[in-house]
Amino acid sequence: MCVSTEQLFSLGAAELGCLEDKDKPGAKVRVIPLELQKLFASLLLVDQQSASTANLTDSFGWNSSEGTNQHDVQELNRILFSALEHSLVGTTGSTFIHQLYHGTIVNSIVCKECGNISQRQEDFLDLTACVCGVSSLEEALWNMFVEEELFEGNNLYRCAQCDRLVTAAKSAKLKKLPPFMTMSLLRFSFDFAKCERYKEMGRYNFPLTVNLRPFCEETDAEDSDYSYELFSVIIHKGGCYGGHYHVYIRDIDQLGQWEPPEEECKPKTQNNVKEEVKQMCDPKLQEDDPLSVISAIIAQEPSKSVLSDQLGQKLMDKIGSSWSKRFRKHYGPIGKFLQSHNDVFMLVSNGTRVALKPNPPSPVTEPPGPEKQTTNCDPSPPSDPTAAEQQPELDQKSEPEHKGSHWFDLNDSTVTSIRESDIEKQFQGKESAYMLFYRKTQLHRPSEALNNPQYKIPLDLIQMAKEENIKMQKMREEFDATNNTVELCLHLAPSYRLSYGALQPISKEQTGSTALSFDRRKTVGDLRLAIYQKQELWEGDMALTVARSLPAGLHLYNTLTDDGVSLYSAGICTNSDLFVWNGREVCGATVPTGAEWEPVLLNVVRPNLGEDGDQEEVADGLECEEGRVGFENGGPGLKREARGFAGAATLVEVREALGEPEECLLCQEHKGGKRAEQGKGEGGGASGWRVFPPDDMQRTLKELSLKDGDALLVLEPQSFDSSMFALNGDVVTVTTPSDCRWLQVEIGPHEDGEGGEKEEEMRKIKVPATGNMLLCEVKQRAIEELQLQEQPAGAQYCLRHVDCTGKLLPPVCEELSVRDAGVRLMTTLTLCPGNAPKASQLFLHFSVGTVPSAGMEMDIIVEKTCTVKECLKAMLDAVGLDGTCWHLRRLDWCEDIGEPIMDEDASLSELKINNGETLIVTEGQLPPKGYLKLSVCLCLDPRTDSAVSMDFNHTDNGPTEVVTAGDSPPPGLGNMAEPRSAEQVEISDEATLEDLKTQVLTLPALQDVCVPTTAFMRVWQLEGRRLTRILRGPQLTLKKLKLSSGTDLCVQRLLKEEDLGPKDVMLNVKMGVPGERCFYPPEELVWDATRDSSPRSLRTCLAAHYGLSPDSLLLAKHQPDKHTWEEISNWSRQVSKKKKRRKAESLLGAPFHLKDGDTIGIKNLLIDNNRDFLTLVDEQSQQRLREQAEQRRKGGQAAGSEGVGPQKKTGQTKSRKPEVALSINVGVFR
Repeated sequence: MCVSTEQLFSLGAAELGCLEDKDKPGAKVRVIPLELQKLFASLLLVDQQSASTANLTDSFGWNSSEGTNQHDVQELNRILFSALEHSLVGTTGSTFIHQLYHGTIVNSIVCKECGNISQRQEDFLDLTACVCGVSSLEEALWNMFVEEELFEGNNLYRCAQCDRLVTAAKSAKLKKLPPFMTMSLLRFSFDFAKCERYKEMGRYNFPLTVNLRPFCEETDAEDSDYSYELFSVIIHKGGCYGGHYHVYIRDIDQLGQWEPPEEECKPKTQNNVKEEVKQMCDPKLQEDDPLSVISAIIAQEPSKSVLSDQLGQKLMDKIGSSWSKRFRKHYGPIGKFLQSHNDVFMLVSNGTRVALKPNPPSPVTEPPGPEKQTTNCDPSPPSDPTAAEQQPELDQKSEPEHKGSHWFDLNDSTVTSIRESDIEKQFQGKESAYMLFYRKTQLHRPSEALNNPQYKIPLDLIQMAKEENIKMQKMREEFDATNNTVELCLHLAPSYRLSYGALQPISKEQTGSTALSFDRRKTVGDLRLAIYQKQELWEGDMALTVARSLPAGLHLYNTLTDDGVSLYSAGICTNSDLFVWNGREVCGATVPTGAEWEPVLLNVVRPNLGEDGDQEEVADGLECEEGRVGFENGGPGLKREARGFAGAATLVEVREALGEPEECLLCQEHKGGKRAEQGKGEGGGASGWRVFPPDDMQRTLKELSLKDGDALLVLEPQSFDSSMFALNGDVVTVTTPSDCRWLQVEIGPHEDGEGGEKEEEMRKIKVPATGNMLLCEVKQRAIEELQLQEQPAGAQYCLRHVDCTGKLLPPVCEELSVRDAGVRLMTTLTLCPGNAPKASQLFLHFSVGTVPSAGMEMDIIVEKTCTVKECLKAMLDAVGLDGTCWHLRRLDWCEDIGEPIMDEDASLSELKINNGETLIVTEGQLPPKGYLKLSVCLCLDPRTDSAVSMDFNHTDNGPTEVVTAGDSPPPGLGNMAEPRSAEQVEISDEATLEDLKTQVLTLPALQDVCVPTTAFMRVWQLEGRRLTRILRGPQLTLKKLKLSSGTDLCVQRLLKEEDLGPKDVMLNVKMGVPGERCFYPPEELVWDATRDSSPRSLRTCLAAHYGLSPDSLLLAKHQPDKHTWEEISNWSRQVSKKKKRRKAESLLGAPFHLKDGDTIGIKNLLIDNNRDFLTLVDEQSQQRLREQAEQRRKGGQAAGSEGVGPQKKTGQTKSRKPEVALSINVGVFR
């Protein structure tokens, strides 16, 4: 614990007051120190990942916007200390900030003529050390407190004693050293030539211990009075326009649990190190290497330094060529080259001389331990600014980390153990040291403070922390209990019997299953004991076997035999089925277990020629389906019966189980003829079956690949006496009876020829047909019976199928017979206006520009042999378009516009374009093969990117902000503002997503956006103004990501790295404000739906995120188009046992179709009784939609203008607010 924290804890309620009285009139409560006490006590004593700073920022008087503004950490440090000093006025702690952190600098000006000295003292809280042009902290301190500034020439000094302008020297010294020294590194500079800010990322060394004697006015004290040791480093990661802060802290009191971090690489062997050291000690001059040449020139000088203006001449004397002629093209000016290698060279004497560093960094150097650090006590100019660094140890494991040198990295809510040697990694780069904190080495901690987090903390704060820990423990236990509770379905053996290879319930009314909630962390033995207690009448042994409900019935797998293993380790999860029995038999029958005995539910098909009166009843409650051709059982046709058989049973055993004789034939339905609606040779009411050969009769159902729902035809020899069955080799043909040979033709509502009125009723007629009858004859008979001859001359009709969704399929070819066209008898055809294609033609749908909606596409009939170019011309002629800047695209598997058809000279048949396919006529020339042209825009998050040029050094952990009506985001863009247009990107479709991100970063419009790596960038696919999906998989090619030329992409910068999985869904979640019709600001949440995409999984994820119980959450999905909320059912209500065994509903499917960017609203029912998710913004938007719909219905001109108005208003960019200085409001306590 720091001394300043102990000083703060020493102030009690008598001096600071109580937080409970802060709202009482007249009460002087020093809120800021009290909140700091609570915060530090929580960090030390409360068992939680992180502590909230909301109460502290509230005590500063910050509102919601001030809490999220971005500011410099050095500015915050100064203002916070100033506010704390003002808050402690009149208390015993009023001066402890000044005593611990404030020092004094004395500035002196000495007249060179009369020797008069003019001095001025100034107080400092921290020292600002220059970084530009300086290689180390010691060099910066030397320039500040040892080097003199000479006033001469045109810059003379007026001496008060001489009363005239004279030559003088100005210098500064440290007069008073504080116990804690703060160093701020000036890493941010301004380039006046380019008029832009930049960050100094060069190497800047700072020691672990430093001696300030050379920089002090008085140097006669003991050495320990000037010696400081490093105990904290604030690190800035990023650039000058954005980044992130985290801190390295030394654990002085040994309060943390430090664990050695994993080594990033194996240490080098002793031999390799010796070889590298030998090579460094005996360098050879390489004239092509300017580093080697300049180093050799400086090393040969007696003073080991060279004047800067003479270095060029010495270089020419050495290699016979000037710098500009030999190296400038590749390395730039010589001055820039020296600055870029500040780890090898250093500028001394105010930059007039160049010298070598005695210990330049090498591949084998490592930072020394603090016990070997030395300091520069000599007041002479430091020829080696990094003298505090020692030669590395060759063996990293020779000396362990000494006690008390443990360091931790505090990065938001993550705390990581680091080594002292890791500090050297922050000397340079984008992630580098920004502020240094030193403490005097003579400050020794008392022994009582070691390993004692309660040291000097007041008892009331200790009690507060204990209560908070108890509360946190209860919340963890409740969450663990909720998260680890599984719902089990117990099936009791007395309620089942073995039938047809599977377990079936004895009674239809009682399923025999019992629901049980159990903790999965408990053992199998605990579960068995709980079942014993629940089933008091159970006698004998009890075995628990994992079961599964299959179409054929319940099947058993592995038995849980180890009572000591937990349910989690045994693989038992929610909705698992367990069968409770004696482990041997059920109702006297031995039950086969294991995957090889999985039952298969087959449809047993038998002839039903009407000879038997009524159909036999199907045993064991298995329902009998209708015949294949749709007849009632007992009529002519086939009858079906669903029967289950063990998967390990052979066909011989199946035949015996069916009670059929040995001469009976078993047949399997043809693969091509299985309920196919189209297929050559399968229409006309006939179907084919293959007879199992004798060898297959000894094979099992699993070996024959028979699965649930497959049909098995059973024929006796006398069945072939009927005209229905014909045996040809090993194929049995089943022909439909004669009274079933018909086709139904219907025609929808159409306009009457005379009055133009529409008939309301659908007219249907049955046309007698056979498999050999031509479809043109069927159409002609239907037209005659429907009396359509009176239609206008030239009216054409065609016959079309209708699918299950009511969509019209392509017209059938009328030149073919019913069987050849794949039309089944006893099916329905629709008579529609239009022409039917010939056998050599294709019927195609097409649309111009966009994917057509159902029923809105246009149709065309073309020859199969025509080329793509000819087909495109026919389509353009059909819609009246001219020009050559058009090409055709096909639809992909998800009915979106796919890849263009590149070969325009190929025929439709060569490209395998099928009948009924949809083509899209797209404007523009064909893109080059394998080359994509993508449009990229940038979206900024208004919560973190109020302006790109502002610093985003802090994460968004400020006070809570409520979303009101004025904060509604643009439709379709979630929390992000309107996209800022960027440029076009041309890239190969074989490039990866990582390559695309890298190329996007080179766009000029994105140069001012700080992105450390491509993992900090998210790429969305845009359709219109709406974000549709996140592109994921850095190594996936753009071709596999289904990107095509012309695709619009949107780039979003992230504050942390992201690597989304295939089933990860990025949702915007926002919690409702209790009692209000509004929400807190939305947060991004990644939901892993890989294993479970049910509502319960989402609720569990949200409950873990907010630390609440899943049962207390009410969820709803926001519909931005309609401005409504669709409530997501909790699925926790009791349902029937049969429904419990059904597959859980998925939120990725209907009706919610959750996808990336969707907004989920949350209500905490424990504190909010309002179940309505509608906000005032939603109601206003709904009212606006109703008004626009009414205006469109009336067809007024005002509809268009008012419909555009709100969009233009939304798209306006807000003017940037002026920057406001950081401030903390403090009460008056004087």
